[in-house]
Amino acid sequence: MDKYEEQNDRFRSTTDSENIKNSPESGEESLEKDEQQENSSFQETQQKEVRSKKGNRNWAGGVLGGLAGGIISAIIVAVLFTYNIIPVNNTGGESNSTESESTPEIVNTIATEEADVSSNMDEVAQAVVGVVNLQQQSVWTGSQEAGTGSGIIYKKEDGKAYVVTNQHVVEGAQEVEIILNDEERIPATVLGGDELTDLAVLQVDGEKINTVANLGSSENLQVGETVLAIGNPLGMEFANTVTKGIISGLDRSVPVDTNTDGQADWVTEVLQTDAAINPGNSGGALVNADGEVIGINSMKIAQSSVEGIGFAIPVDSALPIMEQLESEGEVARPLIGISTASLNQVPPQYRYDINLPDDVEGGMVIADVQQGSPADTAGLQQFDVITKINDQEVTSLVELRKYLYTEANVGDNLEVEYIRNGEPQTTTLQLEVINPQK
Repeated sequence: MDKYEEQNDRFRSTTDSENIKNSPESGEESLEKDEQQENSSFQETQQKEVRSKKGNRNWAGGVLGGLAGGIISAIIVAVLFTYNIIPVNNTGGESNSTESESTPEIVNTIATEEADVSSNMDEVAQAVVGVVNLQQQSVWTGSQEAGTGSGIIYKKEDGKAYVVTNQHVVEGAQEVEIILNDEERIPATVLGGDELTDLAVLQVDGEKINTVANLGSSENLQVGETVLAIGNPLGMEFANTVTKGIISGLDRSVPVDTNTDGQADWVTEVLQTDAAINPGNSGGALVNADGEVIGINSMKIAQSSVEGIGFAIPVDSALPIMEQLESEGEVARPLIGISTASLNQVPPQYRYDINLPDDVEGGMVIADVQQGSPADTAGLQQFDVITKINDQEVTSLVELRKYLYTEANVGDNLEVEYIRNGEPQTTTLQLEVINPQK
């Protein structure tokens, strides 16, 4: 017997002895035994009448002792129930109906969701694969692994399977492979990628693809809803890791620097979750309780003071982009054919070319006009300062792009207000399709 068993035996022994010492029944038996001895001695010295009176007193004392022990026991049991030392049986009975009704609804929902998730996780996990970015480090070596991420098999058609991942996962890749759950590697072709939405679509041979993810909808999500993130954090060593969390926020706007110039030039609309998302999770699935993919894990806030703030691209926003990348290899957006910078980004040596009225506090300075573009046709020039488009104020590239890509369509006529040589002017241009990747 080891020291833990000896301690347990001592604890049990102490407990048993305390129970005997405090038991009301043993107290009553002790009183009766003492009284019997006392009665025996009185029989030799007292008369029968005295013995009768003493017997009555013994009976009364026994009754009082029993009552006292019962009351003490009842008090102890009540205290144990009150502090939940003795758990209340919740398995049924009318007395439990009030407690069941007062239980927070989220408890039942989580229990149900966990059961549903367990029955669907295997199938969803089969559709989440590893994505390997292969690059040639020098002319003397072949392609080597430059990074890994995750991807979701969302479609199988005509012998081909299609995988969606993040653009930054495959950026700069000379070759791409996907890794299935059985660790088999399959070469993949990048059909197209989009920097603004950080999405890319891959195509692989579908012969060995047996499971396709069930894409759900992100439209009716609610804050607090349980979700799971599936991916390959820190590489394939932890492949198909599942982390659990909730939807922490909807329609979050996250500024993104797509051209790595240190200035945000786009705003991505994402879902926020506290499910753990780590490097390598990018491109993986954010899944609801029914096993449906409702988001594509994309990024997190990586600061030592921040914990549990990750983001996923809503599947409803991703689907139109995925369809264009799959069929066209690119996303066609209406552009006006200019490169711009905000006023505070203009180098000092060029600021003398910009003359603004005192009441103009911001705008976009045209740095260059693409020849033959809608802007060129409309007469816009270098150093013009755009202040409004269709009465919408424009003070940053983010606002300009957001309006063009969300409010305008190819073929629309836009009214542009701008400042030239200190004078406000207006022109009209017609939007055309200009592929930013060309």
